[in-house]
Amino acid sequence: MAVFNSIISRRVARISAVVLGIVFAGSIAAQSRDEQIAERLRPIGEVCVAGDPCAGGAAPAQTADASAEFSAEGTYNTNCAVCHNSGMAGAPKPDDEAAWATRLEKGMDAVVANAINGINAMPAKGMCMTCTDEQLAEVVAFMVGQ
Repeated sequence: MAVFNSIISRRVARISAVVLGIVFAGSIAAQSRDEQIAERLRPIGEVCVAGDPCAGGAAPAQTADASAEFSAEGTYNTNCAVCHNSGMAGAPKPDDEAAWATRLEKGMDAVVANAINGINAMPAKGMCMTCTDEQLAEVVAFMVGQ
């Protein structure tokens, strides 16, 4: 009977070890699976605003330096020319004096306000999201002066 109890004790110990191994492996797999799911659901990018630590210390002082390099013509060519050179969706062409004259009847401030806020098919700031209101006023003056 002692031999029988010894065999049963060893089998119980082995079965217990196998069961504990399966439970442990299952918990690791579940944790790994949860981490994999979390990784797949992680956002692709992060929003980083100037002045935040993630922006690499881009402080307002750098913004002032950037405005010193501002070019109304360069900004026009980068952000405005696609629509305004072709007259797309009714955008006034730079050399179309009649189109600008009707817009300027309301005053230059109204034209600049339309550039800042958007009008008809033109999006706000004409897609120049980094431009200040003053810079947009310079771009409008450049376009009207063409």
